Amino acid sequence: MNQLYQAMHRIYDAQNELSAATHLTSKLLKEYEKQRFPLGGDDEVMSSTLQQFSKVIDELSSCHAVLSTQLADAMMFPITQFKERDLKEILTLKEVFQIASNDHDAAINRYSRLSKKRENDKVKYEVTEDVYTSRKKQHQTMMHYFCALNTLQYKKKIALLEPLLGYMQAQISFFKMGSENLSEQLEEFLANIGTSVQNVRREMDNDVETMQQTIEDLEVASDPLYVPDPDPTKFPVNRNLTRKAGYLNARNKTGLVSSTWDRQFYFTQGGNLMSQARGDVAGGLAMDIDNCSVMAVDCEDRRYCFQITSFDGKKSSILQAESKKDHEEWICTINNISKQIYLSENPEEIAARVNQSALEAVTPSPSFQQRHESLRPAGQSRPPTARTSSSGSLGSESTNLAALSLDSLVAPDTPIQFDIISPVCEDQPGQAKAFGQGGRRTNPFGESGGGTKSETEDSILHQLFIVRFLGSMEVKSDDNPDVVYETMRQILAARAIHNIFRMTESHLLVTCDCLKLIDPQTQVTRLTFPLPSVVLCATHQENKRLFGFVLRTSGGRSESNLSSVCYIFESNNEGEKICDSVGLAKQIALHAELDRRASEKQKEIERVKEKQQKELSKQKQIEKDLEEQSRLIAASSRPNQASSEGQFVVLSSSQSEESDLGEEGKKRESEA
Repeated sequence: MNQLYQAMHRIYDAQNELSAATHLTSKLLKEYEKQRFPLGGDDEVMSSTLQQFSKVIDELSSCHAVLSTQLADAMMFPITQFKERDLKEILTLKEVFQIASNDHDAAINRYSRLSKKRENDKVKYEVTEDVYTSRKKQHQTMMHYFCALNTLQYKKKIALLEPLLGYMQAQISFFKMGSENLSEQLEEFLANIGTSVQNVRREMDNDVETMQQTIEDLEVASDPLYVPDPDPTKFPVNRNLTRKAGYLNARNKTGLVSSTWDRQFYFTQGGNLMSQARGDVAGGLAMDIDNCSVMAVDCEDRRYCFQITSFDGKKSSILQAESKKDHEEWICTINNISKQIYLSENPEEIAARVNQSALEAVTPSPSFQQRHESLRPAGQSRPPTARTSSSGSLGSESTNLAALSLDSLVAPDTPIQFDIISPVCEDQPGQAKAFGQGGRRTNPFGESGGGTKSETEDSILHQLFIVRFLGSMEVKSDDNPDVVYETMRQILAARAIHNIFRMTESHLLVTCDCLKLIDPQTQVTRLTFPLPSVVLCATHQENKRLFGFVLRTSGGRSESNLSSVCYIFESNNEGEKICDSVGLAKQIALHAELDRRASEKQKEIERVKEKQQKELSKQKQIEKDLEEQSRLIAASSRPNQASSEGQFVVLSSSQSEESDLGEEGKKRESEA
């Protein structure tokens, strides 16, 4: 019975697994229409076909689920009940009968050991009663056990036939459901699908033959290209390129005289030279080649080498091409990009005009300074601070950006500053002045020169945010958030046009007095914006990481008038929080100013009251003195009494002070 139970349980488990697998197959076929394949030409037909298959298989899955339920009820339930109830009952009765038999044997032994000489009625009665009870219990247990054994002969037949009967009935019901679901219409559909599969197989075989023939033709035609250095007469050099990609060997110095060469994939993107190592998912910036100089160089151990030097001469790279053709094309392409030909509408036509200069760049130059000066574009001189390591000024150079500007919000021909010019740079003091520094140089070590207290120590609000500077430009209006949105759009467009990816990261400290941009490495204050000068702060309507504020400063492009400069930053999803902090700082500063004014006004009122009180007390004292004088004058008007008695009049201290008013007053007093 245990082996039969295990076999039927395997049938039940297999049926459950089949039902689950069929349902999963139907679900996967339904999700096929969500897939997007690069070469999917007939996905609609394929999706509709698989949807039909999914529907049929889903019906089969339902049939299998019904079969699984019937097997559980009709097959597994009877055999499980027989195993758990009937067989367990027999085993239990067997144990009970064995215990009763052992008790009966023990009672008989005690009865047999009764003494013949010393008979005890009490002991004899107890032993006899014990034998009676144990013999009766054994007889009852034996009868129940025999009855259960006899009944088991019938239950055995039921336990064997009922599961088999249920299994066969479940299978018959399953096949009936299958015959009802699998109609003739489905057979016709399957026949059509089979015909389509055969047609696709034949088309595939034809396409494979065509592709094999094409591969053979391409191999024959491309045979000269397999040579690492093809003949320049058969493959002429294209000197009008403004974009190029390919593998180059880059020279890396490992010591004073030793170096290694690494092979990487290089490609141009706008005004940048990008490199990508094998296995990387994306390329990285190798060098900014705007206004750079490029020339062929002679290396002792390599051929076809050329050197690229940045516009400021601080960075240079030596690269090796695979062939003479690639060598000349790379030099011409980089030379065209360095002249910013790629920004024009017809770059190939303009590149053809400067083809002569590109040819001259192929030959080595005896002097780097001569080559650097000769390759700098004529009539395009940049100010010293117009371009830093990752920034550039965008004025009237770019016609694309000029088309984007709106004169109603942004001043025309306004340069965009893409990087922070630290006030410690003394090249242009006006630049620091425009940023709200007033030309004062900040101690680069963060130490104060004198014993003055820091201006932010007593501030109520101290909030620090991590921001990245995107750019700033002068604007016309400072009372509408649209000016911030328009400035964001223009700066992002300018960065995209000029391929500027690097951003300066700083810590923005918001206090009740000012906004500070602090260098995260050295903790040196890069810029300070007085809070009263910040007139507007807003975030981007869609990208909450972008925010900007408008600073109203004196000077700028017109030294005599006030100007407004909009600064744009990127934060870590804290744009609204930063704007709220700036607004809170302005409110706190406003309340502090109102409290200060109220306090000053109260002090002024107290001073006026004190002054009035002094005047009133002085007036009272004068009145008192006058009254005393009147009394003395009245007393001195009686001369007889004064001369006869020889009395003296004692003046008070106030009267003695009044006596110093002058000689005329004294005479009048003596006459009186």
